[in-house]
Amino acid sequence: MKILVLTTEPVTADQLRAALPSDSNLQDAEVMVVAPALHKNALRFWVSDADEAIAKADDVSHQTVYQLGADGVAASGDTGESDPEEAIEDALKTFPADRILIFTHPDSEQRYKEDVDPNELETRFGIPVTQAS
Repeated sequence: MKILVLTTEPVTADQLRAALPSDSNLQDAEVMVVAPALHKNALRFWVSDADEAIAKADDVSHQTVYQLGADGVAASGDTGESDPEEAIEDALKTFPADRILIFTHPDSEQRYKEDVDPNELETRFGIPVTQAS
């Protein structure tokens, strides 16, 4: 199974297992981690202050890939566009995923443009989408 993980914070293999159907086996999966370069607020988005967002996304991607690898999960990672839907679309061009897992912040910590609708994404991309916190 090929799993595309879109995340804004580092995630672990246990978090992936919890978000997948119970019959899924991560040891046989190939995981692509994409961390969108999200801005903390609309002002930073509109003035194109992207350095901090890119650095954070890069760190999230590296940490997640490292943690998954330490648990025996084959994973690669990348930094994605600030728009989560564009980040997914770009990743699917080179990584034909069977499933998309989206990890987001609790509402109190939500970043600009982080809110996505899993049902709309499922319709748009034609593959199962699960959103976890």
